[in-house]
Amino acid sequence: MKSHPLWNACLVTVILVAFFIGLSLVTLPWLRKSEFWSGGEKVGVVEVKGLITDSRNVLKQLDRFKEDRNIKAVVLRVNSPGGAVGPSQEIMREVTKLRKTKKVVASLGTLAASGGYYVACAADLIMANPGTTTGSIGVIMQFANVEQLTKKLGLDLFALKAGRYKDVGSPFRPMTPEDKAYIQHLIDNVYQQFIRDVAKNRKIPLAKMKELAEGRIYTGEEAKQAGLVDELGNLPDAIDKAGRLGGIKGKVEAVYPEKEGFSLLRLLLGQDAEESLTNLALPYPEPAFLPTWFK
Repeated sequence: MKSHPLWNACLVTVILVAFFIGLSLVTLPWLRKSEFWSGGEKVGVVEVKGLITDSRNVLKQLDRFKEDRNIKAVVLRVNSPGGAVGPSQEIMREVTKLRKTKKVVASLGTLAASGGYYVACAADLIMANPGTTTGSIGVIMQFANVEQLTKKLGLDLFALKAGRYKDVGSPFRPMTPEDKAYIQHLIDNVYQQFIRDVAKNRKIPLAKMKELAEGRIYTGEEAKQAGLVDELGNLPDAIDKAGRLGGIKGKVEAVYPEKEGFSLLRLLLGQDAEESLTNLALPYPEPAFLPTWFK
């Protein structure tokens, strides 16, 4: 039986479309990292915005700029009140590694406090506006006790546990002196990590660092006087400074990472779904019993 010409044409069209889609999926990631895509020497800008609860997106952007040979320097633009300890430490560590190959300038926007300042302190140079709110170097854990409320509602809540401290911070029972001592030890340990890292990155004596790290808020102008900030300036100033440090001659151009939109493939793989469920399940930046550099 002879095949109909129309069916042959449709089949060829489907094959060609599938071929070009496959070719695009293979070549686009390469093009994004190539010199052709970058289009000359530029400064990459990575933004750290809002509460720091997840480091994955920032780490991905830092790595992309690290691998791009046309990105001569990176600006870390920080507008954050802080957040969880773990993600903040992950970002700071990647900035430290990036500095081995490229210059990094931190640009502090409206707010760069606590964990927001922590991620910035790893840069080669920190710039802030005179009125930027920064500092707040400290650790806080917040708890609530609703035992009396549950009793009024006629609820009798209890927990079965294995491990003495497994229910420390439970809102359904008072905290014992032993519990408080345990939590305070945890907070002190994280606090020491915080001030030790900032002192090392900023080359500030530890004794002086302890005086500055009392949870105090500084303006950008005050932070410069205290040695927490190097220069005063806005984002364009930071981009220009990074370009000069990176050896760019002439006009300095900035490039931002391409924002990832909704992806059906990522949804099917569970990534978008996981993030959406996390956002729905946690109305606050993190559970109150986790240490946080947000104040």
